[in-house]
Amino acid sequence: MSDAIGSMKALESVIGKTPPAIGLKVIDHVDATARRWLAAAPLMFAGLGDLTHLSVTLGGGAAGFVQAPEPGVLELSMDDVDDPALFVADASFGSLFLIPGIGETLRINGRVAAVADDRARIAIDECYVHCAKALIRSEFWGAGAQADAPDDHRAFAAASRFIALATIDADGGADLSPKGDPAGTMAGVEGDRLWFADRPGNRRVDSFRNIIAQPRVAAALLIPGSTAVMIVDGRAAVTTDAAMREAFAVRGKTPLLVTRIDTVRMVRRESAALARAALWPAAAAPADIRPAKMFAEHIRLNKDKGLGARIAGAFVSVPGLMQRGLDKDYKDNLY
Repeated sequence: MSDAIGSMKALESVIGKTPPAIGLKVIDHVDATARRWLAAAPLMFAGLGDLTHLSVTLGGGAAGFVQAPEPGVLELSMDDVDDPALFVADASFGSLFLIPGIGETLRINGRVAAVADDRARIAIDECYVHCAKALIRSEFWGAGAQADAPDDHRAFAAASRFIALATIDADGGADLSPKGDPAGTMAGVEGDRLWFADRPGNRRVDSFRNIIAQPRVAAALLIPGSTAVMIVDGRAAVTTDAAMREAFAVRGKTPLLVTRIDTVRMVRRESAALARAALWPAAAAPADIRPAKMFAEHIRLNKDKGLGARIAGAFVSVPGLMQRGLDKDYKDNLY
């Protein structure tokens, strides 16, 4: 289709270039702030696979069910994940960790190093905090527990308010990105296609870059408050389709891009991980976890010591400045 984005140049002509400083928040290990995050997180989304196959599963349990026994390693029990068979040695791994009451998420990417005695060890390549816009738009933590969710795929997609999207790059590296919107504007099914919109986020464009290079994707759709999940997979394209962009307009703001998943396969099921995590009604956020402080600490820990990194380091060293910047961005650039 002529509206499909086929190159990074075409993508940048629509949304602009990614600011170089965006990568400064990424570190290659679990530091003290990320370790504290893991200790408070009862839910993980994980994308696993390679260039021939990609799937999404959920892990959940008591807070701290995933541990970091070493700075460069995650470890978890296969009893805590919905699909333990996905964890095989050398599989690429992208993950997203949520803490009740906190809008930001922790993203950790790497590769399954080993699986033994029903425990998996993940070698970490990337660790960073993702902005809160997806969870704010979806009102993720404002939901109350609900007993059921639609069985029909179209109705489930229409009621969904959150997507964990897994993509994989040309070298086989997995990434998992959060997407959030009000019900009715999150996702839609049209024939054998699933559609969803792009909204302002952290501007790393990992998902777009990966889809352009390698279109295989997988995702989990959620209705906050429910323990049901819709697992989907297919081949995706990022498009400027005008009619679909208008269909996903919110607050008078039309998205610049929409993503479609062709010949989509959708499987609805109950998630034991979500049930164990018991997310809703949401508990109060831990007082000692401050995402803005994590952003700042990760910028300081980044190995890039160039001019841009020094300027960013000076910016985050001003008390309260990072938090004020985040608050303004969340208010002014939600859509």
